[in-house]
Amino acid sequence: MAFDSIKAGDASPKYSSSICNKGTLIEANTFAHCGKAKSWNSFNRLNYQESSHGSLPRVTDPKENGEAGNDAADSMCFTDLPAALVCEILARLDPKGLGIVSCVSTGLQTLATDHHGWKKFYCERWGLPSVPIGPLVPSGTPDGRSWKTLFVDREFQSKSFMGRFSVDILRGHDEDVRTVFLLASANLIFTGGHDSVVRMWDMEEGLLIDESRPFGCTIRAIAADSRLLITGGSKAFIQCWRATEGASHLFHISGIGTNQNSEFRLWGHEGPVTCLALDSARIYSGSWDMTVRVWDRAQMNCVQKFMHADWVMALAPHGNTVASTAGKDAYVWDLGSGELTTIISSAHVGNAYSVARTHLADVLFTGGEDGAIRLFDVSEMSGNENIKPAATWVPHTGPVHSLAFEYPWLVSASSDGRIALIDLRKILTPPNSRQFRVKTIDPSAIEPPQRMLHGFGCYLFSVDIGADRIICGGEDGAVRVWNFSEALEIEKRALALKSLRQENRMRRKKAQVEMNANGRRADQCSVAMKRNQLKGDKSATWQIKRSINDKVKS
Repeated sequence: MAFDSIKAGDASPKYSSSICNKGTLIEANTFAHCGKAKSWNSFNRLNYQESSHGSLPRVTDPKENGEAGNDAADSMCFTDLPAALVCEILARLDPKGLGIVSCVSTGLQTLATDHHGWKKFYCERWGLPSVPIGPLVPSGTPDGRSWKTLFVDREFQSKSFMGRFSVDILRGHDEDVRTVFLLASANLIFTGGHDSVVRMWDMEEGLLIDESRPFGCTIRAIAADSRLLITGGSKAFIQCWRATEGASHLFHISGIGTNQNSEFRLWGHEGPVTCLALDSARIYSGSWDMTVRVWDRAQMNCVQKFMHADWVMALAPHGNTVASTAGKDAYVWDLGSGELTTIISSAHVGNAYSVARTHLADVLFTGGEDGAIRLFDVSEMSGNENIKPAATWVPHTGPVHSLAFEYPWLVSASSDGRIALIDLRKILTPPNSRQFRVKTIDPSAIEPPQRMLHGFGCYLFSVDIGADRIICGGEDGAVRVWNFSEALEIEKRALALKSLRQENRMRRKKAQVEMNANGRRADQCSVAMKRNQLKGDKSATWQIKRSINDKVKS
């Protein structure tokens, strides 16, 4: 299918735009056809009519009616297409392209701003926006803002991690903190470690809200959403808490004065549970028994089991697949068929301790004992071949124990006591390409970590990131929270002060120039007068000294 605004046989004009996607070409000679049909003003006065099958109207000059018969085909433009077809074309654009299209005309601005693509862009990067705790709300934004506004605000907020921050230290654990989890939608932080107690903290206040009874084992993994909290440890069971209706903080993990049915356990693993994850329908768990188990959330029973060749250290689900690491290798399993779709042999020199995935299904990050972070292509075309990393970072001198991703930031924690922040914006959204492929990464897009957080002086075992917070736990028993929520406001104030100082400097400079121009002659006269006064004073002094000498001689 093709739409062309150029006459047959004409050469391609200098100023033309095109949208291409899988064999579809939409080309518009923006300046040529508007000038010929005298419709430039009408193109900018387009008004969108609420019709799913209508077209975008053009306001034409009556003088054009005589020419309409001869030049009807030449005067056709992109906005003459039916609105439904225009929406389908806009669905092929990325966020940047959709934003540019919205600046073309009023009609396209309405279509592009209200386009359902903005919801897709937002949800595939950050998931559905957080909603107030309580009953689920109908589909849509919680505060009534458009999806485009939500996307732009969140994209802008992601820049805060390069700004100033404050650090809160949460103390309560008696031994190493092995796992941390941030539930930003509920302002909650969950932590666990060698002291066998799960603790729940208020993210904003930094205060301890609740803590569980001791489970007699090291807590190694925590995962949660607004409906369920799960933890795993060295005693091979998964401890679960259902959200309590009407509770101010979702969960009562202490178990005091609550319904006993809200707390239960899942049994099945034969070794310590090392990693956990949740989605809307399933629970994922990995263990030193060399298996990854998939549990049905409705029935709370194990429905799938994937065997590995070594202890499972980390896992990360995405859509209908789940990635895991065991020993030196990384795996990707298909949940529909239950088959192993991809295996990455010797992903690291030493064990692969951590794994993370992005909003793109083909992208997999691993962190290992060699201190490296590697990016792999795990698309269906990869098969079981010997896959090489598409990109490698080595920001640490010790093993990378934990990875976390929040678009566009990949965060890592290592036993060298440092946290690395890597901005993946250029890699995940390459220019001139909607269909991302790892194999086509531009080497110039691979940049070193944009920021390093350090100064802990201890091993770090776990890290998590959400919205404007980064949290980590380590061997000193403290949980550190980096708060970047005011970074953009601080930067805004700094820029305002800088602009004000520059404005005052220019004002003083202008005033000085005007003063010099108006009082130049008077200044010169005053200087000459001062010089004459000095000369006069010197001559008078000389005359007095001379008369005194004459008197002495006589």
